[in-house]
Amino acid sequence: MTAPDPATGPADAPVFAEPWQAEAFALVVHLHASGAFTWNEWADALSVEIKAAEARREVEDDACYYEHWLAALERLVTTRGMTEPSALAARKEAWAEAYRHTPHGRPVTLAH
Repeated sequence: MTAPDPATGPADAPVFAEPWQAEAFALVVHLHASGAFTWNEWADALSVEIKAAEARREVEDDACYYEHWLAALERLVTTRGMTEPSALAARKEAWAEAYRHTPHGRPVTLAH
């Protein structure tokens, strides 16, 4: 095992703290690769979310970064017309409902 680096943590530490963070990251990379938006457009959208959080004086930690990532993604896909805000809101509510009814330790699944 590699010695831990105080700046980055242990060498074998997971890159993402939660599975949803990896999924959000992968979705952004996939949408960019498919031409949905440029990397500069993505960076601008993420920057807007981070600056808005700073203006609200939100306490920042590692988890907040991917919350900003997700908010930027949601904003981009709705402003680009890739989904309607109401459809996005309905899907988020369906996920929350599925989560509330999933036994602890079981994967959350959504009906398609």
